Amino acid sequence: MNVVSKNFDLFLIKFPIIFPIIYCFFLYTYPTTENFIIYLTILILAEPHFGATWPFFINSKNKKYILENKISLIIIPFSIVGFCILGFFLFLSFFLLVFFAANIFHVTRQSLGICKLYEQNKENIIYTEYLLYIFNLLFFLVGIFRFYIPIINDNYFFELNISFLVLFIVTFILTLIKYKNLESVLTLFTGILIFYPICFVENPVHAILMGVTMHYTQYLALTYKVTSKRIVNNQLSENNFDLKNIINYKFIFLLLIYSIFMTIFSFYGKNPAPYLKNLLLIPVTAQMLHFYIDSQLWKFSIKFNRENVLKYIFEK
Repeated sequence: MNVVSKNFDLFLIKFPIIFPIIYCFFLYTYPTTENFIIYLTILILAEPHFGATWPFFINSKNKKYILENKISLIIIPFSIVGFCILGFFLFLSFFLLVFFAANIFHVTRQSLGICKLYEQNKENIIYTEYLLYIFNLLFFLVGIFRFYIPIINDNYFFELNISFLVLFIVTFILTLIKYKNLESVLTLFTGILIFYPICFVENPVHAILMGVTMHYTQYLALTYKVTSKRIVNNQLSENNFDLKNIINYKFIFLLLIYSIFMTIFSFYGKNPAPYLKNLLLIPVTAQMLHFYIDSQLWKFSIKFNRENVLKYIFEK
């Protein structure tokens, strides 16, 4: 089954490797534009991906469900906001470490979820889960010891990357033998490779953004499909189907405004002036909420999510 089409799924969901390749090309070909590359990526991929959560969450169909689940969908999100405010102002270093860990865990869960969409074999799913958690835990530890507690320096660069290269090759061959399906292996390797730039990119922001462009693309592709199907189904139920109205221009406009403002906050949040630096709290808090809310909205063990999200993913 395909979400949209074979090529759409392959290049935007299963194996969108072209995006980190483009990022890497421009970063190392035009190194003086590295800040421009960061904020352009945030503007056109990162923040639209974060912003796309809110129409899913603040939806007329969700209102009753949210009120019925006040603890998980109201109290905990507000608690996360409180934690972000306290952490940002009182223990920033620890808070950033928690943010980094939450980021990796969130991305790993999405990678696993996408593998589950295309893979029905339970034994293969368990194998996939182990591999994703093991590799991303390794990348988390490398990130800690490269950027947070700098023990791994340039002296270990060659050995570190050769070790991972060997691991990748062995894992790829064994998984291909086990799955007997190249596209399934590529879907798994998207989740494995997302954080690999942590091992060779010097700037921690580029190290995260480069590979996570694949995560952003996957999410935008899936939310595009679900949102489009909801619009079509609503029109059909009202006997008011119009191909021209499938595109939700209001949603796109609001997403654009959201992305522009969040990118501005991120940009000025890098300023050492306290009144500007504090602006970074806004997008960081929104991202932490995104991590948590998505863990609830895409949990398909819940009947409500199966009926309001999952059923639209593969529906033609």
